Amino acid sequence: MVRCGSLFSQVLSLVDRMTFHKLVLEHDTERCTKGYSSWAHFVAMLFCQLAQAKSIREICGGLACCVGKIRHLGLVDFPRKSTLAYANAHRPWEMYRDLFYHLLDRYRGGMTGKKRKFRFKNKLLSLDSSTISLCLSMFPWAQFRRTKGAVKLHLLLDHDGYLPTYAYISNGKRHDVTVARKVPLTKGSIVTMDKGYNDYSLFSSWTDAGIYFVTRMKDNAVYEVMREREVPVYGNLIADQHIAFAGVGAWQKCPHILRRVVVWDEAHNEELVLLTNHFSLAASTISAIYKDRWEIEIFFKTLKQNLKVKTFVGTSENALYIQIWTALIAMLVIKYLHHLSTFSWSLSNLVSLLRWNLFTYRDLRQWLDDPYETPPAEPVLVQDFLPLPGLGQQVCNIGSRSTRS
Repeated sequence: MVRCGSLFSQVLSLVDRMTFHKLVLEHDTERCTKGYSSWAHFVAMLFCQLAQAKSIREICGGLACCVGKIRHLGLVDFPRKSTLAYANAHRPWEMYRDLFYHLLDRYRGGMTGKKRKFRFKNKLLSLDSSTISLCLSMFPWAQFRRTKGAVKLHLLLDHDGYLPTYAYISNGKRHDVTVARKVPLTKGSIVTMDKGYNDYSLFSSWTDAGIYFVTRMKDNAVYEVMREREVPVYGNLIADQHIAFAGVGAWQKCPHILRRVVVWDEAHNEELVLLTNHFSLAASTISAIYKDRWEIEIFFKTLKQNLKVKTFVGTSENALYIQIWTALIAMLVIKYLHHLSTFSWSLSNLVSLLRWNLFTYRDLRQWLDDPYETPPAEPVLVQDFLPLPGLGQQVCNIGSRSTRS
């Protein structure tokens, strides 16, 4: 006997309905809705992400063909295309942003129990952005270049669990440094980033606030060596120096002594020049910190390959923001399920099998630990045995003939 709902309904149970309805009241998302609830809208958009629906037609059709199984999702009926399109265009996307941060606070504590890579106690973070290309004729509000549209997704990734702690969506024209000034950082944290965030005034403000950074140094940076530190004879470290910027106006923007670490990159057969304001860590640790920055690149790659953030079911700015924030919510849920499982999942394989079994009646925790176990029989209703109109007599006649033979 089946004692649980579908996998999709159990995934939705990870979202606290009381908190969800508080957010609905806070953002007034159900004003003039005429019966289409915010929960039904959220279920449809999460279904879009997990089922890889390519259009509003596929979202509505996918839920319509499972109409006998969607009542336990909290839906009365499947959505109509025009209703869902209107909701995407007019309901405030800020509710999905706040829902993401609520779920992050709720599940982050249970996902940081793994062994840390580094011995220092500082919070390690990665800051980066990813450009999402758009068709300019379909998204005229997102003009990036003369014939190209784009938006940028800025993320701050926490290396304890590799979850985004801050996300911001901007126009493709906005520079990364402009957004970096708005990112909330705590004193003592270490931020690693690529060369695109080189800004002397930003380095100065972070140093004054007690925030450490590790980044690539510009090739054309002008500096003076204030002190040479010893480097081991064996290994890939080439230089460890204390420097001061000497370019025109550079010292006025960043009046601090910084640290320059040169590492030999064997994979690309080149020197890697790192810049930091942390002086107590070993040079090898500084190199390892920057190497671990690759995790945010993996996060962006996983997000784009497994969820719907490259093609969109709506063309308005509001619809695009709703879909991106729903993708981040889906990624958070998937990473939490991956953390709960004892099976050796790859994240992409988990997303694929979950997509194929959304409406399978299995216990979610058992399915995560043993996805290839034979599922229990689904409940069968009495009307499933009733013959179709006009075929009942034919079935009886076939049975009687086979009995006589």
